[in-house]
Amino acid sequence: QVQISESGGGWVRPGGSLRLSCTTSGVVFDRAVMSWYRQTPGKEREFIASISTGGRNLKYAEFAEGRFTISRDNPKETVYLQLNNLSPDDTGVYYCKPPAYYGENTWGRGTPVTVSS
Repeated sequence: QVQISESGGGWVRPGGSLRLSCTTSGVVFDRAVMSWYRQTPGKEREFIASISTGGRNLKYAEFAEGRFTISRDNPKETVYLQLNNLSPDDTGVYYCKPPAYYGENTWGRGTPVTVSS
């Protein structure tokens, strides 16, 4: 059974930074393209970024380009999302996700991010 655990969220002032982490169990981590998503108030869950198994191929949503950085540490079976220059529009719950073949509806609880002054 796949389990996903996100952490690192919290409250930060506009312009601030956070580093999110995600660990999994039941996933062959070093063979899994990993992604981050978020759900902001009043919106559907949206894609943020993905990272290939070796960490070389990165994809970002337009809003994340230049501010957010996805990375991974395969020996630690952890994927990270560095959030910089945060704005109130980034407030929401952040989720990481393994590939769809682990289940389209396989999600963790997410980690909440609140950006306010």
